[in-house]
Amino acid sequence: MSIRTPEWVKDAVFYQIFPDRFARSGRQNLNLHLQVWGEAPTFHDYMGGDLWGVIERLDHIQGLGVNALYFCPVFQSASNHRYHTHDYFKVDPMLGGDEALHALIDAAHTRGMKVVLDGVFNHASRGFFQFNDLLEQGEHSAYRDWFHVQAWPLYPYEHQHPANYAAWWGNRALPKFNTSNSPVREFLWSVAEYWMRFGIDGWRLDVPNEIDDDSFWQEFRRRVKAIDPDAYIVGEIWGDAQRWLSGDQFDAVMNYNFTRPCLAYFGARTLDNAMNEVSGIEHLEPLDTATFAQRVTEVARSYDPQVIQAQLNLLDSHDTARFLTAVRGDASAFRLATIFQMTYLGAPCIYYGDEIGLPGGPDPDCRRAFPWDQPESWDRQTLHLIQTLTAARHASKALRRGSFAVLHAQGDLLAYRREDAGAYAYVLMNTGQDASDLSLSGLTPGGYLDALSGHRYVVGESQTFSVPGRGALVLTQP
Repeated sequence: MSIRTPEWVKDAVFYQIFPDRFARSGRQNLNLHLQVWGEAPTFHDYMGGDLWGVIERLDHIQGLGVNALYFCPVFQSASNHRYHTHDYFKVDPMLGGDEALHALIDAAHTRGMKVVLDGVFNHASRGFFQFNDLLEQGEHSAYRDWFHVQAWPLYPYEHQHPANYAAWWGNRALPKFNTSNSPVREFLWSVAEYWMRFGIDGWRLDVPNEIDDDSFWQEFRRRVKAIDPDAYIVGEIWGDAQRWLSGDQFDAVMNYNFTRPCLAYFGARTLDNAMNEVSGIEHLEPLDTATFAQRVTEVARSYDPQVIQAQLNLLDSHDTARFLTAVRGDASAFRLATIFQMTYLGAPCIYYGDEIGLPGGPDPDCRRAFPWDQPESWDRQTLHLIQTLTAARHASKALRRGSFAVLHAQGDLLAYRREDAGAYAYVLMNTGQDASDLSLSGLTPGGYLDALSGHRYVVGESQTFSVPGRGALVLTQP
C-alpha cells in the first residue's frame, strides 16, 4: 500500500514537555501540598507545573525554533507523571483542566505550533472508574470483562497474596485493559476521537506494542485520520517497528534506533553504560566513525522514505537518563549529537531543559524542574547552538527533507550530504580535540554559508576544509 505521513511533521522541530516539572504558573495549586520547585524529584511528589505555565513560556519555546509540542500525559491521574489515568475525558485539574488545554492549543496554533498528546491505552489505574467498580462490586461488576481477572477478590495493593489480575509489568497500580473486549475498544477509540475534535494535532502512543493486535491500531488510525488526515500518530517502540509502519497503523515511532548510535559515537570517550542500562538502553559499545556512519545509514534506510522523514529523533526522554548525564557531563558530546540530530533525516525532538544543559540521571532524576529562577545555571552556549541549528534547518529544505549520503567516515572526521531537488547541504563533523583538515570531492559547486560560524564559502567540486575540534561545519546554500 502507498504510505503517506503528515507533511508538517517533515518540517517540524518538537519539544517534549513533562507538565509537572516544566513551569508553574501561580494561578494553580495554591493550597496544595507541593514539593519545593527545583528540589530533587521523587517518584511520588508533585512540583505543580501546569499548562498555564507552558502558555507563559511559549516565547522561550518558540525562540528555540520549535514548532511542535509533545506532552507527557495530561489527563486526570493520581501520579505526577500521569500515566495512571483516572479520567480519559478530563484534563487534570492540577494542570488547569480543560480550560487550560483549550487555551494552550489556541495559543500554540496562533504561533503555528502543533500539539501532540500522550495516549495511554494499554492500561488504566486503580482509580479509573471502571476498575474501581470491580474493586467495589467484585465479580458482580458491570465492567468485569474490561480487564484480565484471574480470581476474586482482587488484591490491588501489596499483600500476602500475589496480584490476580493482569497489570503493566506486574505493577498493580496499572491494570491492563482487555482490548479484545468490544466495549473497551470502543471506549479507547472514542477517547482518541474526542481529543482530536477538541483540537489536538496527533497522538504519541505509550507502549502500543503491548496491545498486540494490528486491527486495534488500524481502526485507531482510521478514526483519527477521519477527523484530521494530517494528524500525527507516533508510537513508543524501542526496537524494530516495521510491523506498525506499513501505512495502516502508525506514521512513525520514537526513534531509539537513532538514540543508541548517537550515545555510542558522540559519547564514545565518556559513555556511562551503567546509567544507560538502568534507563532501559542496553549496554552500548563505543562506536568508531566508520561504524557509526554505517549504523545511521542503515537507520535511514530501515523503513519507507515517508516514514523516515516523520521519525521522532530523540537524544533522551522522560524514560532515560539525559544525554548529558549519560556521557558523564561531556557538553561537547551533547552538542555534537545535537548538530547531528538537527541535520539528519526525520523530526528532531528536544527534551525540555536539554537546551540549557539540565542534567538528570535515570527516572525520576531525568524529570527535574526547569530552573527558570536560576538563569545563571543555564548553558548559554548550548542554547545558542540549538537556536542556530533550528534556524538553519528551517531555512534549508535540504536539511529538512533531503536524502542522506555519507561522503567521509574515517578517524575523527565524518561528512555527509543532504540533497533535495537540487538544493544541497553538507555537514562536516570532527569528534577529535584538535582542528583537522578534511578533503572532499564530488561536491556541488557554489556559494555556501556555514550556519555555525557565519563564514561564507565558495565551494568547488573538490575542496579541503578545516573542521574545528569537537565541532562542525553546517554548509547550506543561502
